[in-house]
Amino acid sequence: MAKFNLNKMSGVVVENIGKKYLVGKSELVALKGISFEVTKGELFGIVGPDGAGKTSLFRVLTTLLLAETGRAWVDGLDTVKDYKEIRKRVGYMPGKFSLYQDLTVEENLDFFATIFNTSIEENYDLIKDIYQQIEPFKKRRAGKLSGGMKQKLALCCALIHKPTVLFLDEPTTGVDAVSRKEFWDMLQRLKQQGITILVSTPYMDEAALCDRVALMQNGRILAIDRPENINKSFAHPLWAVQSENMLGLHKTLKQWDAVASCYSFGEYYHIVMKNDDSSMDSIQNYLHDKEYQQILVKKIDANIEDCFMDLMNNANG
Repeated sequence: MAKFNLNKMSGVVVENIGKKYLVGKSELVALKGISFEVTKGELFGIVGPDGAGKTSLFRVLTTLLLAETGRAWVDGLDTVKDYKEIRKRVGYMPGKFSLYQDLTVEENLDFFATIFNTSIEENYDLIKDIYQQIEPFKKRRAGKLSGGMKQKLALCCALIHKPTVLFLDEPTTGVDAVSRKEFWDMLQRLKQQGITILVSTPYMDEAALCDRVALMQNGRILAIDRPENINKSFAHPLWAVQSENMLGLHKTLKQWDAVASCYSFGEYYHIVMKNDDSSMDSIQNYLHDKEYQQILVKKIDANIEDCFMDLMNNANG
């Protein structure tokens, strides 16, 4: 079990958090001894697929759920003892759009400002860059906005009371690529204002945009580090393979005793060989013997997704 010391630079501290749900007559364990620390002003990513436990973790940290085991602190405050004060200090943007669909953009923002005894004018500088993009539609009902506009409105509502810690649960799911890029640009600007940001995402490419990331699967954290360090930790040679018969190629590579792992990645299959001394020629010769044509094999550097697949295989294996 990890042990952390609370200090003035601790934005979020999580120590051995466990959470389970009763589903029918059986138990579903959502979080299994989660521990990590986030420094104030850090942009920290929780990266993992659906069902990894990201939403449960965020709900514990925002005091919406109680954990069965462990403790957590947000901005130096205990999530159980100090839950009322934490709710004043954090901003939370859930994965599902949860604003009032029948209220206009302006009415939603004014409503959330009023809840926290503030006003749009008082904290306008904090949301200015974001709100100016949706201000032309301030009289439009929230339910009539596009995905990208809903995302910007939800972020404005989460920021309007000037939180010290911001929790964003899969904020870019279901929006277009341009809106995703714009959103991450906004997060970088918010980070410059000293806000501690925790963002969860199923998109591996977004991990590279964080200061540090925790790779999460089945309620456990597989690795925590800077994205570039996780990439460097990949221990084996990695190959990208392509041929004219991609469907058959996958089955052939999976059945080859020399292959440790094989998975689809865009137009290629990425493979790790059991023998690190395996060469390009040995892979090409094997596929030629299996009567494949137009074979392309190249050695590549691992990215976050490759590292995640490797860590997951090791955890299951």
